[in-house]
Amino acid sequence: QVQLVESGGGLVQPGGSLRLSCAASESIDSMSAMGWYRQAPGKQREWVAHSTNGGTANYADSVKGRFTISRDNAKNTVYLQMNSLKHDDTAVYYCFADHRVRYWGQGAQVTVSS
Repeated sequence: QVQLVESGGGLVQPGGSLRLSCAASESIDSMSAMGWYRQAPGKQREWVAHSTNGGTANYADSVKGRFTISRDNAKNTVYLQMNSLKHDDTAVYYCFADHRVRYWGQGAQVTVSS
């Protein structure tokens, strides 16, 4: 059972930045993919970005050019750097890890508001 613990959410003004962290309970070298989904109030959960252990990163069109996903294998942590945040980015962000099955974090609230 892989445990994922997220941190770094909060309140930010439009145009601001936040960095989310997702710390795994075991080596992320064994994870075929790790990434993020988000769910805004009243909407379905949507995929945001993911990174494969082969080094490939993919992003949803809505965040491309603004968000960057990265891995620190030594810390067993995946990050989501979010820049130029917009009101529409307000959501609960969920980290996931694929290791035979998909594991989920508990979610981190990101609120973009002036």
